[in-house]
Amino acid sequence: MNTPIPALFVAAVLSLGAAELPAQRAGSPTAVPRDFDAYVARVMRDFEVPGLAIAVVQDGRVLLAKGYGVRKLGDPAPVDDKTLFGIASNTKAFTATALGILVEDGKLRWDAPVIDYLPWFAMYDPYVTRELTIRDLLVHRSGLGLGAGDLLWWPTSTYDRKEIARRLRFIKPATSFRSAFAYDNVLYGVAGEVIETVSGQTWEEFVQSRILAKIGMTGSSVRHSASAAGGNVATPHAPVDGTVRPVAPFASDNTNPAGGINSSATDIAKWMIVQLDSGRLASGRLFSQNTARNLWSVVTPLRPGNPPAELAALRASFTGYGLGFFLRDYRGSKMVWHTGGLPGYVSRISLIPDKKLGVAVLTNQESGEAFEAISWRLLDHFLGAAPTDWAAAYKVVKARGDSAIQAEERSAVAKRDSTSRPSLALEKYAGTYRDAWYGDVTIALESGKLVMRFSHSPSLTGDLVHFQYDTFIARWRDRELRADAYVSFALKPDGSIDQVKMVPVSPATDFSFDFQDLLLVPQSPP
Repeated sequence: MNTPIPALFVAAVLSLGAAELPAQRAGSPTAVPRDFDAYVARVMRDFEVPGLAIAVVQDGRVLLAKGYGVRKLGDPAPVDDKTLFGIASNTKAFTATALGILVEDGKLRWDAPVIDYLPWFAMYDPYVTRELTIRDLLVHRSGLGLGAGDLLWWPTSTYDRKEIARRLRFIKPATSFRSAFAYDNVLYGVAGEVIETVSGQTWEEFVQSRILAKIGMTGSSVRHSASAAGGNVATPHAPVDGTVRPVAPFASDNTNPAGGINSSATDIAKWMIVQLDSGRLASGRLFSQNTARNLWSVVTPLRPGNPPAELAALRASFTGYGLGFFLRDYRGSKMVWHTGGLPGYVSRISLIPDKKLGVAVLTNQESGEAFEAISWRLLDHFLGAAPTDWAAAYKVVKARGDSAIQAEERSAVAKRDSTSRPSLALEKYAGTYRDAWYGDVTIALESGKLVMRFSHSPSLTGDLVHFQYDTFIARWRDRELRADAYVSFALKPDGSIDQVKMVPVSPATDFSFDFQDLLLVPQSPP
C-alpha cells in the first residue's frame, strides 16, 4: 500500500508580538533543523499522511507554525498554518483548565464531591458516588475499565450528553476506586455538565468565551460537528480495507468536553505559550500559577513501560496523569503532554516547562508513528540531544506491530472449527436483547440472514456471519468503523438463549468500541 503524498508545503511562520516577549535563552536553537522539511516529507511518505500542521514555541515566541501536504487526497488545496484539525483528546486539557478557572472564581472546589454540584449523578457503587470528586473526573482512576461506556456516544448515538452521564450508574467497575489507571472519556462529559451547572453556560460557550477568545484562538471551534462545515479544514483519512482514503468526520457533539475542539498550528501555538507561562496573558491572566501546578502535578501515578529497543531513548523514570495532561520525564526535563485520536485525525502536544518549549503535531491520517517521529525529532533538537532517526525506528516498530496483529487474526481463524454449526435454527437467535447501561440491541432474520442493530447507534448495523458453534461475527455495513465483533450466544439447559457477549475481532480495534463491557439479555422470546 503506497499512496503518494503530494509535495505541497506552505510556510507561515507566525509572530505574536515579539517586542513584548522575553529574549531567547542563550545557547538554545532558534529555528528547526535545516533538513526538517525533508524529514517531514519522508515521514509523510513512509506513514501515508496526506497533510499535517506543526507548531513550535519557545520562550514565548513562535518558532514555527506551518502546514505540510494537502487537506484531502486528490485535491491540491494545501494545509497551511490556519488549517483546522480535530485535536480530539487534546481537548481534555481545555476542560481541565475550564474547571481550574471556575475554582478560582469560587464556584468549585477540586476535592468537593461531584454530587455537591450534580445531585442526580451516580456511579454503580454508592460509595464511589459519594466520594468521587471534581478532580477524580479528570484522572482516569474511578474504577471504570478502559473506554467503558464509550458505546453510549461512539459511534454517533441518539443519547444526549445528560443521558450518557445518567447511564454511568449502570456500568460495573473493573477495579476498585482510585486503585488503577484506565483511560476514560465519559467522565469528561460529566465534567462538562459540572461546568454548565455552575457557570450557567454550556461547556461550548464557556470554553469559547473564557479560554479561546481570551487567548486569541479566533480560528478554532469547540464542536466535533464543525469539522464537517467546510472551509479551511483538513479532511480526515484512515486506512480502510488496506487503502488510506478520506473518511467521514466524527460529527456528534455529545462528547465535546472530551474531544471536540478543532484547531490549527497558529492557534495551538498560542495555547502552548499560555500554558508554558502558567496562564499569563498580555492583558492579565487566564489562570493562576496555582492552577498551573494542579494541572501539571501527578494525581494518578503510572508504572513506566519498557519501550522496544528501537525506541530505548524514550524510557522514562516516572510517568503519571495530572489534570487533562500526561506527565513524564524526557532527557532530564519534565514533560507535560497528551495525544488525541478521532476517525481520521491524530495529534500530539508536548510541553517542556523548564525550557518554555512546546511542540504540536496535528495530522489528518491515523498514524501515531508520524506525529511521534516528528515530535521527538523536534524535542531532541531543541533539547540539544544527539539526533535519532525516529522515522526509521517507528517504521520498524510499526511493521513488527502490524505483523503481530495479522498473526493474531490468522491464529483465530486457524483455530476455528469450520465443521461446527449453530446449535439453534437461525430464527431462534432473533429477538430484542438489553444491556443495563447501553439499552436495546435487536437481532432480526432478514432474507435468511441474521442482522444486528444497536438501537441508539444507527451505524452499528451489521450482518451476523457464522464463525463457529454459537459464535457469529458482526460485520458492520459501515466499513469505515473497522470494528467487526464476535457475538457469542450462551444457552440455558433447555436450549433457550441465556445471554450474549461481544468482543472485537481484531486487537487493532479502537478501545472506544467497548463491546466487551456489554451483557445482552433476551427481552423477548427468540
